[in-house]
Amino acid sequence: MIRFENLTKIFVLKKSRKLVADNINVTFPTGRSVALLGRNGAGKSTLLRMISGTMDPTSGRIASTGTISWPVGFAGSFHRDLTGAQNVRFIARIYGVDTDELSDFVETFAKLGGHYHMPIMTYSSGMRSRLAFGCSMGIAFDTYLVDEVTSVGDATFRKTSIDMFNQRMETAGSVVVTHSLPQIRKMCDAAAILENGRLTYYDNLEEGIATYESQMAKG
Repeated sequence: MIRFENLTKIFVLKKSRKLVADNINVTFPTGRSVALLGRNGAGKSTLLRMISGTMDPTSGRIASTGTISWPVGFAGSFHRDLTGAQNVRFIARIYGVDTDELSDFVETFAKLGGHYHMPIMTYSSGMRSRLAFGCSMGIAFDTYLVDEVTSVGDATFRKTSIDMFNQRMETAGSVVVTHSLPQIRKMCDAAAILENGRLTYYDNLEEGIATYESQMAKG
């Protein structure tokens, strides 16, 4: 379960004010895979970071049960000077999982070849996303946060990513950000739309998608 309680997030840059979350009160039920929909710039990635705890709200709070992953499309927490393997082992120690098992899983899953043992600073954004996604899938979280990562790589890797995600969803929930409606239909069973700082939850995925498409058509 993820519950938003009077959640507000405002960015202020010079004289510009951006309202991302406007006193949101919504609950995502336990075990559901929720597609987080919204136009570009609506604040979906910001909302994911607040759910994960890597960004604070302006006011209000997010309550949750169980363990929550970091946004797996966001690789900003990696240490640039350490190798991919060293970063994975460090994360394993933080989350109390077997370092060798997680490292072996990520090396096989991410398919980075020799780059896995090279510093993160040499990685492309896609390589960092592969590493982050593999690392997250290698840990048994109760809720996974996914931010566009399954769009990275070739068709084979995308299929591998979705298959692994669906395997994890047999025992977990998720919040997924992607602009690909086919992927949403494969990965999710509920939806939430973020529009003008308001968040609306749809228990029926197709109803949520239809509402989102209608909003996009209106511009």
